[in-house]
Amino acid sequence: MSTAVVTGASSGIGRAYAQRLAADGHDLVLVARRRNRLVELAKALEAEHGTFVEPVTTNLADPDAVAALADRLSSSPPDLLVNNAGLAHYMPFAELPPEQARELIDVNVTAPVLLARAALPGMLARNSGAIINIASLLAFSGAATGPTLPQRAVYAATKAFLVTHTQVLAAEVVGTAVRVQVVCPGVVRTEFHSRQGLDLSAVPRMEPDRVVRASLNDLARGTVVCIPGLPDESAVAQWDEASLALTAWARATELPDRYSM
Repeated sequence: MSTAVVTGASSGIGRAYAQRLAADGHDLVLVARRRNRLVELAKALEAEHGTFVEPVTTNLADPDAVAALADRLSSSPPDLLVNNAGLAHYMPFAELPPEQARELIDVNVTAPVLLARAALPGMLARNSGAIINIASLLAFSGAATGPTLPQRAVYAATKAFLVTHTQVLAAEVVGTAVRVQVVCPGVVRTEFHSRQGLDLSAVPRMEPDRVVRASLNDLARGTVVCIPGLPDESAVAQWDEASLALTAWARATELPDRYSM
């Protein structure tokens, strides 16, 4: 039986992945900070689906905890790794405490990179497996302004990192049976925003299980950038084309006319 590792599994999108993967017959390793919720979820999934579910209580902001989990993934690579754990700490950058800025980078960037790095060689060796990174549509919000958007200088940057990291990694494993995907949901009905003190009760929100359904369907199709709420996938192709147009000038040696003054 295949095994899936899901971080941030105690609530929201991570919990929805756990529920769907258990229903699909996967054994699970569920990772989160809240022990009571993990144990409760593990017992419920085992009782309902007959799969083995191991709760692992850890804090992915702790480098030692990440190293321990990475060692485990290296020695026993899962069939699926879902890097879902994440933080936001929405506030103006000048007011963001340095320790929270570091925590954002540790949880949203360092942990998924190191866990993927630990799992990937074993996946490549057996020529099977998948890695799913959970980002956000805010990864594409660098040029967006407005009162409805949160203060997100570090958070959005970490999610943009995951998009680029996943796209480049997916290109590296082309020709193998290993798949890599980044999921960029919009506003989802979870505890994520309420923990930031935001009241989104009047805002339309997607259910977590729909995000998971889109992700797994796209994974089967080989879609690298999954945007569950996007009706026209050509928008992603347009983004890629714009990116290629910009990087095409990497070897320019002369400045254009606008710098002539």
